[in-house]
Amino acid sequence: MQRIHFIAIGGSAMHNLAIALHKKGYEITGSDDEIFEPSRSRLSRYNLLPPEEGWRPERIHNNLDAVLVGMHAKKDNPELRAARQKNLPVFSFPEYLYEHAKNKKRIVIGGSHGKTTNTAMILHVLHALDKPCDFMVGAQLEGFETMVSLSSEADIMILEGDEYLTSPLDARPKFHVYKPHTAVITGIAWDHMNVFPTFENYLEQFRLFIRQIDSGGSLFYCREDEHLPHLVENTPGPAQIESYSLPPHFIEDGVTYLETSSGNYPLKIFGRHNLLNMEAARLVCDDLGINDSDFYHSISTFGGASHRLEKVHESEDFVLYRDFAHAPSKVKATLQSVREQYPSRKLVAVFELHTYSSLNKSFLPQYQGTMDEADIAAVFFNPHTLELKRLPALGNYEVKKAFDRSDLQVFTDSDALRRFLKQPDYHNAAVLIMSSGNLGGINVLDELLSLD
Repeated sequence: MQRIHFIAIGGSAMHNLAIALHKKGYEITGSDDEIFEPSRSRLSRYNLLPPEEGWRPERIHNNLDAVLVGMHAKKDNPELRAARQKNLPVFSFPEYLYEHAKNKKRIVIGGSHGKTTNTAMILHVLHALDKPCDFMVGAQLEGFETMVSLSSEADIMILEGDEYLTSPLDARPKFHVYKPHTAVITGIAWDHMNVFPTFENYLEQFRLFIRQIDSGGSLFYCREDEHLPHLVENTPGPAQIESYSLPPHFIEDGVTYLETSSGNYPLKIFGRHNLLNMEAARLVCDDLGINDSDFYHSISTFGGASHRLEKVHESEDFVLYRDFAHAPSKVKATLQSVREQYPSRKLVAVFELHTYSSLNKSFLPQYQGTMDEADIAAVFFNPHTLELKRLPALGNYEVKKAFDRSDLQVFTDSDALRRFLKQPDYHNAAVLIMSSGNLGGINVLDELLSLD
């Protein structure tokens, strides 16, 4: 029986991997200095929740087969130091996944946006058609208990390829670790400026990713992206390169229909970026031997990944969506999608500045015009988050100027945001909440639903 210790077990990906290995029969222990929901409840359900928070070097012993270290841990973490002193095998999350999948066909979904949705679409189709695969995806999916699944039976692994750093000890982007046989790049829009200080430096990470695709492999990329065609054409890559673009479709009575040679398929998803993701997923599934007819039948039941343009409530004349959008391109694309789907409705949008990049004064102007599609627009940020990220204070005027919208409402107090949300008339309205944080701890969804 394998014995594995997780340093920073409470992370979204880390706790899912811990549960997946526990279900395989591994003996799992872990530590963290803070564990939030839903990680806490899910770890507790499997008796994997650490007995107390904090780092305990005594938990590191010579009988461990491996130590996994999450990105939340620091280089000087006392448990990590103990593991290295004992010469125990230490893996980052992506390194461990690669070790598991190095003898499997690896399909890696990369790009600045759409990775989770694209990966989720492929998994949905494979699951619907009873095609076994191992996977790692960045959100909880309907029909899947964990975000990670590892087995000895499946001969393929689908991996969401994040470009953020691998671990405190390894400055490589995660998707440089996986060495794909088949890869997707959905699009490129500068993100993570705390790690990639210039756009050119960010682009270079995708050049390196392309060079690491297996020489006999495949790359599928979005030709409608501003930067990808030039990048792909000028980067040595795999044997097969194929681009994709927006598939034929139409919208009728608030439903998007896919137009195909075998008929029109009503979809549960909508929006330009989702349709582009779906086309990439179709190419990957074709690469795996799934015909288009089976793909279209399966994808028509896909309802989206959690917090990715997720419909959380709908009544006769009110619809509420939430989305994980945080980068400028994601905010703009999500708003455009909702506007296109509900052209005659009042569109109310609330966006939280939460990431390091979004709260950085140098990066903030990238949001210019991103919320123009909304009839009523608000931005929230928590000054405490700025302190935690050791960033200079932001003024409301600076935020409003960056978005270049004079009527933009800017809030730093959750109670003020709550009062704002109760003001609009939500008759014939579409409301969109975009956040990778928690909007100051208030349950915005409950606040809105109480008004409907």
